[in-house]
Amino acid sequence: MKFEQLRDIIVDTLGCDAEAVTPEASLTNDLAADSLAIMELVMALEEAAGIKIDDSELPGLKTVADIAAYLEAHQQ
Repeated sequence: MKFEQLRDIIVDTLGCDAEAVTPEASLTNDLAADSLAIMELVMALEEAAGIKIDDSELPGLKTVADIAAYLEAHQQ
């Protein structure tokens, strides 16, 4: 998934500004995502990428770069 696609999913799901979505951006601190918003984001990413993100992986997905790396490693 390209960064632009990831950014658009994050913006649509979290309702944040696209300019705020940088690789270094923290989902909770910079993009103000609470646990419910993160679950919605995970579901949107799973649908868009056609993968299942295991709940045990969620604590490691703190930044946009973490998500991008996870998706790159797990996409077919």
